[in-house]
Amino acid sequence: MTDDRMGGIALIAGATGAIVTMSIHPSGHDLFAPGQFAAMARLTVVAHALALASVPVSFLGAMALSRRVATPERLALAALVTYAFASIAVMSAAVVSGLVGPTLVRQLLAAEPPAKAAWEIAFRYNGMLNQALARVYVVASSVAIVLWSASILRSGALAWGLGIWGCLVGPVILIALLSGHLTLGVHGFGLVVLAQASWLVAVGALMCRR
Repeated sequence: MTDDRMGGIALIAGATGAIVTMSIHPSGHDLFAPGQFAAMARLTVVAHALALASVPVSFLGAMALSRRVATPERLALAALVTYAFASIAVMSAAVVSGLVGPTLVRQLLAAEPPAKAAWEIAFRYNGMLNQALARVYVVASSVAIVLWSASILRSGALAWGLGIWGCLVGPVILIALLSGHLTLGVHGFGLVVLAQASWLVAVGALMCRR
């Protein structure tokens, strides 16, 4: 099996894992639903464990993609470094949301005043940290897609349509986020994952064919 094919499979597997993660990801409100905490906490851990497992798989695919579309201008290398930065951010976000979050909710539900107020503050801070890390991921991963797409257009190593597509997807996500029209709750982040995954899966499929 060639490096291109293995890298393409990794891109598809990582993107699929991210899509499945968001499709089963419960919201924060679900954790507080009466009688639902235990089930929702387990589902949260499973979803984020899948997300964590998908990160290194996606990065392996990113390495193969960067080699495939490399140019003397080092655009693909810049994309890989940026994507590594994004991967660290999303890994941290998954830990904060999926592993720390349910523990905080458990303590919050069991606490009595005045301790309850302290756990509420901790839970809110955890949510703010998760959102900040998610924003870092969205920005960095979108920039990486643009850089890879530019390298595709420059090198001609893959179909030019993928380069055009990536040069559109990345900026649209960035504009939506930075303008405030895109919020990174479960649904908003899910839209980002789906948009980016559509490009990654298409790239991965073409690498497998080649």
